[in-house]
Amino acid sequence: MSPASGKGVERTLRGMFEDAGVRGWLHVAELRRPSARVTVDADGFALMGSVYKVPLMVAYCRQVDAGALDPRQRLTLPPGDRLPGPTGLSLLRDEVSMSLRDLVVMMMSISDNAAADAVLRQVGTAAVEETCAALGLSRTRLDGGAAGSLARLLAETGAESVEAALARIADNDRAVPPGVYDPAWAAATTPAELAALLRAVWLDEAASPGSCAFMRATMGLQPWQHRLAAGFPYDEVAVYGKTGTFGAMRHEAGVVELADGRGYTAVVFTQAARADRRLPRADAVIGAAARTAVEHLRGDE
Repeated sequence: MSPASGKGVERTLRGMFEDAGVRGWLHVAELRRPSARVTVDADGFALMGSVYKVPLMVAYCRQVDAGALDPRQRLTLPPGDRLPGPTGLSLLRDEVSMSLRDLVVMMMSISDNAAADAVLRQVGTAAVEETCAALGLSRTRLDGGAAGSLARLLAETGAESVEAALARIADNDRAVPPGVYDPAWAAATTPAELAALLRAVWLDEAASPGSCAFMRATMGLQPWQHRLAAGFPYDEVAVYGKTGTFGAMRHEAGVVELADGRGYTAVVFTQAARADRRLPRADAVIGAAARTAVEHLRGDE
């Protein structure tokens, strides 16, 4: 890609983000030739919301490979000891018993916060940090995952409950406390590092080939079609992804595989100017921007 053409697509992408009312960070690259890439502030450090479940999944798989964890181990989660969330086990009223492996599927497919918290307790934050360091992700940190983020959100807002804290930062008539979106205090990373992690998963470099195959298959189970997949609405295109949402921030990190066999890592972070819980244009620009970047890379060959 020539510098001139790269600057042109970057201007286009920045315009798309501006039109959608968001600040955007983007890293899209050819899977097997990562030097062919399109970026917009791809080294920018930002909160990653539930995208933290991707490095957590990788750390889990590496521990399974090492024999430190049994994927069939059953965990029992009582209703009063589950992390709140809009999907999955948090919504259930009765005790749930499930294998560790199935909890990973739940946290990746429907972004189940309670399942992810249970997995993180078994894997351990230190193991995730060691995994990130081993794979060269020097700026990726979990800092307690969703539980840590929600605890700090409560502290920043002074709210009495998670629901009240989320409502507080979704109120456009009130200023958001200055520390809420500070990546220094919660799970955070850069689009470039997430793209490198996804590439390692797809090339069987993040863990054993069997574990990498499990991770790819699990990322293909995500049902959400309103972000990355919205840019590639074709049966012959496979989209694997993990969304992340925290207040005004909406993200997705994934891999797009085209019918001709070529694949692209696609990581798009956004932060909306408004705090509304529903901003369809902010969701849709994630897929639109990724598609624009992929089309540019294909046209630049």
